[in-house]
Amino acid sequence: MNNYKPPFQITEKMTVLIGEISEEIGRMSIFQEKISNPHLRRENRIKTIHSSLAIEHNSLSLEQVTAILDGKRVLGNPNEIKEVKNAYEAYELLTKLNPFSVKDLLDAHRLMMNGLVKENGKFRSQGVGIFAGRKVVHIAPPADLVPKHISSLISWYKTSFVHPLIKSAVFHYEFEFIHPFSDGNGRIGRMWHTLLLEKWKKIFFWLPIEELIKKNRKNIMILLQ
Repeated sequence: MNNYKPPFQITEKMTVLIGEISEEIGRMSIFQEKISNPHLRRENRIKTIHSSLAIEHNSLSLEQVTAILDGKRVLGNPNEIKEVKNAYEAYELLTKLNPFSVKDLLDAHRLMMNGLVKENGKFRSQGVGIFAGRKVVHIAPPADLVPKHISSLISWYKTSFVHPLIKSAVFHYEFEFIHPFSDGNGRIGRMWHTLLLEKWKKIFFWLPIEELIKKNRKNIMILLQ
């Protein structure tokens, strides 16, 4: 039996926002066919990749990311170009991934971080700390506990009756708290947040949620600390 229960409270404001967001999703679903057309889908996917990588200090512009994915030659940091190609490959598998599969989580990390870190596709083998400048703001759980924590988090999500809009955000927060990988936690966490929402409502597959996260990055970072 899984006794894992993330520490959070559902406020009245959250309940109101859930209703407002659900209404908006209902209205947008009317235009599902338009939203999911190939051109707009690709445009939003590029925005997603650019925003997610920009959060990680990738300096490539939206135009450069677009050019890279169009197969054009772009002058830039080779690692940053590699990040773009990797992210595109990972996001292309989004609809085929099972958000409750640890194997799929590791496979997504392997694609996202291929050629960028040694432990791509594997949980971290060492302890890690999160820094803000020189200040340590978070010490992640020991590496040997990561598999157990991730499995417990997934199990909680599957069995929880909390609204998907809330529990997907809680999952994302807890995922970053566990910090399961040596690098790439932010990218995979945002991707998995999108995947969880997409399993609730298909329309989230076409919406660049990462762009919204990028715009609110400062506030989110304060909350994560």
